[in-house]
Amino acid sequence: MIVSETKIRVRYSETDKMGFVYYGNYPAFYEVGRTEALRQLGTSYKDLEDNGVLMPVYDMNIKYIKPAKYDDLLTIKTFVSKMPETRMEFEYEIYNQNNVLLNKAKTTLIFLSEATQRPVKCPPYLQKIFSEQFKLKK
Repeated sequence: MIVSETKIRVRYSETDKMGFVYYGNYPAFYEVGRTEALRQLGTSYKDLEDNGVLMPVYDMNIKYIKPAKYDDLLTIKTFVSKMPETRMEFEYEIYNQNNVLLNKAKTTLIFLSEATQRPVKCPPYLQKIFSEQFKLKK
């Protein structure tokens, strides 16, 4: 399993009238988590796009446990538990600065050819990165 951690501070614009993070903002936090997870592995979404591969979200499941609040320092833990094929699954846990679990989610993204707009297999260079990481974690 690959685990990545990213920190982000809740901005005022991300909250509702109650001072809680608006529920629709959590997917943006997941995007930060998975973008930084790829970066920590030595690649990026930009690398994929430069190679003609897009990664749209295919499915998302969210469990809201407790609200994040304005000025909280959140830790986004991002997990990849299996090798990507034509789809890639990410799981997330979001904690506040007191290490209280606030939110859990899972997204499934597909690899899509920019040229054909059809699903494709995970690019070989990305498979290699993940294969090496999974071997290191065993």
